Amino acid sequence: MAENTNTKETTDFEDDIAVGAITTQPDFNAALELNSDTILNSIADGVVVIGLDHRILFVNRAALEIMGKSGKDEILRGRKCAELLGHSGCTLGCLLNTTLKTGEHLYNYEALYEKAGRNMTLSINTALLKDKDNKVIGGIEIFRDVSLIKELKDELKDKYSFENIAGKNFRMHEVYELLKEVAPTRSAVLIEGETGTGKELIANAIHRNSPRFGDSFIKVNCAALSEGLLESELFGHVKGAFTGAIADKSGRFELADNGTLFLDEVGDISPATQVKLLRVLQEGEFERVGGTKTIKVNVRIVTATNKDLKAAVEAGEFREDLYYRLKVVPIRLPALRERKDDIPLLVKHFIRKFNAEMAMDVTNISPSAMELLMAYNYPGNIRELEHVIEHAFVRCQGKTINPEHLPGDLQVNDMVTRALSQSEPLKSLEREMILKTLDETKWKYTECARKLKMSRTTLWRRMKELSIAKKSAA
Repeated sequence: MAENTNTKETTDFEDDIAVGAITTQPDFNAALELNSDTILNSIADGVVVIGLDHRILFVNRAALEIMGKSGKDEILRGRKCAELLGHSGCTLGCLLNTTLKTGEHLYNYEALYEKAGRNMTLSINTALLKDKDNKVIGGIEIFRDVSLIKELKDELKDKYSFENIAGKNFRMHEVYELLKEVAPTRSAVLIEGETGTGKELIANAIHRNSPRFGDSFIKVNCAALSEGLLESELFGHVKGAFTGAIADKSGRFELADNGTLFLDEVGDISPATQVKLLRVLQEGEFERVGGTKTIKVNVRIVTATNKDLKAAVEAGEFREDLYYRLKVVPIRLPALRERKDDIPLLVKHFIRKFNAEMAMDVTNISPSAMELLMAYNYPGNIRELEHVIEHAFVRCQGKTINPEHLPGDLQVNDMVTRALSQSEPLKSLEREMILKTLDETKWKYTECARKLKMSRTTLWRRMKELSIAKKSAA
């Protein structure tokens, strides 16, 4: 009986809907808009909504608690976001500016925030806010306190000691995961990537995290040695094997026995040496140059190249059987231009490094200098970025790296980029060049005109045409 009653009640309810007895369906879009503050204040992550002028439009309760700010959010509305946030992400280049410039959201960006005398670690996501016409009207930062997680990760650092390889980009995380899997094995690894991407660091990390860590890590730059010398370096030679061979010499394979041999720029070895290298990989044995005694070794091979070895195989320049022996596990390192979100992290790393090496105390980099670093494409990759920061340390006399401390290439690159976005690029570029030279010469017109290879009269005329107001030299 009860079942029939329930069924009838359900049917009646459905009938009521069908005939329109229930006519007031809630407007969920309006309800969401009306209750947006309540919804945002109920979540545990901090939420800050920021306008294009970097002023705060909304702060939720969790953000105030995480940042240790008392009072209501109305107190902060309309004030600059740095007054609330002020984390290292602001210091190393505004995250909202980065998101606006790239159009890409940031995910799990780690930043430091000082609260009550101790450093907190924040994990930050950013996104752009758009109006109904798809025009950007502001941004949003969502963050949480991950200090405890960071402390636990630091405790586990020795277990996975890839600490010298800096990077949070998803491409680098893929590399880290592969390193953890391949390092404990004895498989051959081929590391591919452009010059300056850190291939030797990866090879070192593989050895350090392998069972062979207690034995030798031997490296050879194949591109730096001629064919005959490379063969002798790899396999050794016996006395009298060639002119100058006055004694027996062990090769790198013997020195790396039970350890790891890293062959950098392996794509440059000759066809004859490729044959001998293939034999070692297949059989684990070789003879020294000029010798007849077979030497057996147990060596793990890690190789690296900045060339397209597959294309070299197709062109008949590299042995196909050797190629597949070397690339049992291939690892591709992304160029720095493919992981620009790692630049702030790498800059911090190099600042720490050069502070220690040069006994300096550089603690900051200005947002405008960081913008220049983020805009540059780095054909020399991480190595070039390292040289850029070293250059800045040489020129910086204070605690903050500013645009004028960076190499001219970066400043010219930014100047051209800005000029191209103007309605009259050539005039804009000329104006930028004159202003930059005036600043460099402290507005000494004669010196400025000399550097620009023009007369002082011409300089004044161009300044007038380009709306550059005169001022007294400093």
